[in-house]
Amino acid sequence: MLRSDRVWTLLRAASRAARELRDDAPRAFALAEDGRLVETGGTDAQLAWRPDTGWTPCADGVEDPRLALYLPLCGARPGRRLTIGHLGQSLDGFVATAAGESRSVNGEENIVHLHRLRALCDAVVVGAATVAADDPRLTTRLVDGPNPLRVVLDPRRRLAPGHRLFSDGKAPTLVICDAARAAADNRVGQAELAGVPLRGGLLDPAAVLELLHRRGCHAVFVEGGGFTVSAFLAAGLLDRLHVTVAPLVIGAGRPGLRLAPAARLGDALRAPHRIFRLGNDVLFDFDLGGGAACGEAPGIARVL
Repeated sequence: MLRSDRVWTLLRAASRAARELRDDAPRAFALAEDGRLVETGGTDAQLAWRPDTGWTPCADGVEDPRLALYLPLCGARPGRRLTIGHLGQSLDGFVATAAGESRSVNGEENIVHLHRLRALCDAVVVGAATVAADDPRLTTRLVDGPNPLRVVLDPRRRLAPGHRLFSDGKAPTLVICDAARAAADNRVGQAELAGVPLRGGLLDPAAVLELLHRRGCHAVFVEGGGFTVSAFLAAGLLDRLHVTVAPLVIGAGRPGLRLAPAARLGDALRAPHRIFRLGNDVLFDFDLGGGAACGEAPGIARVL
């Protein structure tokens, strides 16, 4: 049985290995002492790779709710890309107060969860409003793992270069704006600038993903805020959606997911999902892409 303190190492190794697998042969792997996955045909196998479904844990390899939650996110590679969205919200569906206060809506366990998602993905995407309100760093400083490409969607180029992620040098950073506004220069502080077309006056989410895919970003994490995640969800571009709900009632504020209203309940989005615990918060993991669910969560499994 794999030790608990090695589970995150196994997940990171699986994410790296998936990007290097180029053939269609099923394989079995075990975690080596140096943190790499090594192919094995013996009883020591911990993970099995299937090109059509990705990673699955071997029957006797390891049992841990973190594996159930994160392993479906570790199979991204050329030709099998993944886009995941996340929102942390109150019980009544708000991501912040009306004044914009959002840092304490969810517990510290959800912050660690965000850092894990960043570490498993090639790019993390946020909207300009999130940068303006929170001045985030979008790094993996709370977990072991690489910083992703930091991507800010700023169609009108309203953000000043003084924000931390434009000047801290911690990770490559890309600002995506309206293509018509990208010609004047190609930098925002230390961040690179790129343009994509608008659709309906807004950045086209499909064009954003196409740009990131061309840059080798096979796993893309849309971290927020509510408007940005909702845009990718409405466009049908999310493969998975994580919504972390806090036992908190705000009453009014900035909303989380907002889609065009369904005329009937039968028309509402009702996707396959699993439930996990993050401290006092409840995490809903929605499978929107019809991919492998990596088994069922054992009851409401506590991950953090």
